[in-house]
Amino acid sequence: MSLRTLNAKDAVDLDKDLMSVGAFSLDQLMELAGLSVSQAVYRVHPPEKGKRILVAVGPGNNGGDGLVAARHLWHYGYQPTIFYPKQGSNELYQRLSEQLKNLGVPFTDDFAGALKETDHVVDSIFGFSFSGVVREPFASVITALENTEVPVTAVDAPSSWSIEEGPPKSGPGARFNPDNLISLTAPKPLVSHFKGKHFVGGRFLPPSVAEKYNLDMPEYEGVDQIVEIPAGQNAKQNKGGFIPNL
Repeated sequence: MSLRTLNAKDAVDLDKDLMSVGAFSLDQLMELAGLSVSQAVYRVHPPEKGKRILVAVGPGNNGGDGLVAARHLWHYGYQPTIFYPKQGSNELYQRLSEQLKNLGVPFTDDFAGALKETDHVVDSIFGFSFSGVVREPFASVITALENTEVPVTAVDAPSSWSIEEGPPKSGPGARFNPDNLISLTAPKPLVSHFKGKHFVGGRFLPPSVAEKYNLDMPEYEGVDQIVEIPAGQNAKQNKGGFIPNL
């Protein structure tokens, strides 16, 4: 299986189409994305490998996906901990945080300390819209993720990576290549630099939207919300780029 990629402009436009012609709300899309992330974590790190999950949450929609994933993971029997240093006033994110607190999920300000006591990390700090320089408090977090031996699953993009160019040339994230990546809706061109296990979660994409953006619809099994993209598949060119042999 090989899937076409989605560039930055088209990724933004596709989200707009999903919320207009697709009639999805942001809440729905975030719920579906977070569910996909939780299934990817369960696939690569089942509870018997360790139930402690540290979720690093950023200030935008990627962070919201992480909050939703954490809630699902709690219901699967995991013990999530949330690192969420830039909590905003957005009503949706506040509700997602409150849902976790109602479950007794702890929030921490000490990422370094929490990293020493976890079995798996979910990186939901920055997504496909990230650009620029990583600043604190996230610079030290991404540096810690570069150096940790704890397995990491990144949500849509490894934090600090450019959607088109992959990891930065220097600074935080230059050596960051997580163990797992869950691409949401469709892979982004950065996957040409990714070396780990790769999943796609997009089992909500209407065929008309997929056709508009020249995207492939992978075959999902059973009730799965994710599909693994095996290594060594051929590339498919798209407007936004391509996936070379992984």
